[in-house]
Amino acid sequence: MADNDLLGSLAGRTFAAVLFDMDGTLIDSTPAVERSWLRWAAEFGVPMTSFGTWHGVPAAQIVPEFLPEDQWAAGTRRIEEIETEDTEGVVVLPGAAEALAALAPSGRSAIATSCVGPLARARIAVTGLVAPSVLVTADMVAVGKPDPAPYRLAAEKLGFDASDCLVVEDAPAGLASGRAAGAACLAVTTTHAADQLPADAIVQNLDAVQFVVTDAGVQVRPR
Repeated sequence: MADNDLLGSLAGRTFAAVLFDMDGTLIDSTPAVERSWLRWAAEFGVPMTSFGTWHGVPAAQIVPEFLPEDQWAAGTRRIEEIETEDTEGVVVLPGAAEALAALAPSGRSAIATSCVGPLARARIAVTGLVAPSVLVTADMVAVGKPDPAPYRLAAEKLGFDASDCLVVEDAPAGLASGRAAGAACLAVTTTHAADQLPADAIVQNLDAVQFVVTDAGVQVRPR
């Protein structure tokens, strides 16, 4: 397959770095997320039958949509506890380990996740994924996705501007964050259908592409 057929406007471009989302992009935690939020909803008397469209949004920004203000802090602490404890079935997605390994020697990659630090580290540990040295979590920014702050901070920690980077995401909120930061966006259809993912290019998962480091930066190419 020609580069342009799969990657569209991303074909032939060179990026300063690649900024990855974690859940749904590098690892599959969807069953654990669904279980955790339904358990939380039952504990707090919230009518929830599915986690729905909240994927990619930090818990601290979801809880206020369901609970009164005087319960926000307790509700957020509780869902973070539940999710950190429930890592059953969390696995690495196809192509994720290879993508990170290809970029590791160059130091041109980072993860920006909507998980808080303890939850992100728990999921990374259970999967055995070798994460980049730069890991931006929800508790490191004042506002999480879809705000651009997570991807801007990830790029800054690598020494680059987000507008020179490629964001890899599975969720609309994350893509909105990447676009608002000025980055180009590659989407994977691991969580949402392609028509829900406004990105420069869309692939099934990271097994469809490879990241190649050149003297000038990083290129994404069909595998």
